[in-house]
Amino acid sequence: MGVTTMTAMGSGASTGLSTTSKTVLVVDDSDFIRRLVSLILRMEGYRVIESNNGKDALKRLREVFIDMMVTDLNMPEMDGIELVRTMRSKSAFAHIPVVMLTSEFLETRKQMAFEAGINEWVPKPFITKHLRNLIRKYVQQESFRKASETRKEICVFDSQ
Repeated sequence: MGVTTMTAMGSGASTGLSTTSKTVLVVDDSDFIRRLVSLILRMEGYRVIESNNGKDALKRLREVFIDMMVTDLNMPEMDGIELVRTMRSKSAFAHIPVVMLTSEFLETRKQMAFEAGINEWVPKPFITKHLRNLIRKYVQQESFRKASETRKEICVFDSQ
C-alpha cells in the first residue's frame, strides 16, 4: 500500500508560534486517525507528511526533512517500535522527537517503546489539546537544538 503525502499550511495563528516551516510526519495505518491528526496539525500551521506504516515512514524520512514524528504502535509491515529503533540507529534521524499515539494498553509494550527511544506515549482516544501541546513543545525543542548546533558550527568556523 502506498503513502499519502499531504502538505497544507495553516495560519499558525491559534498558537502565536510560527510553525509554517515545521514539518511533522504522521504514521498510522488507520486512515481516520492519520487524517484526523494531520488535520489538527495543519490547523496549527504545520506542514504534514503522512505515511501508513513504518517501512514507508523510513522511506519518507530519507526524502523529506522532518522536525518531529507522531506514530502509531501497531501497524503492518513495520510497527512503531521497530520504526523508532531504526530511526535511532541512524545519526541523521536519531534526534527527531517521536510521540507514540496508540490504543495499546500493555505496560510491557509501553516500556519497549520508551526503550526504543520514543519521547512521549499518548493513549487513544487522545485529547486534542494535549497532543497539540506536546507537538509544540518538541518542535520548539528541536528548533532550539538546531539553532544551538548552528551557533556551535559558526563558533568552530570563526576560531579557525
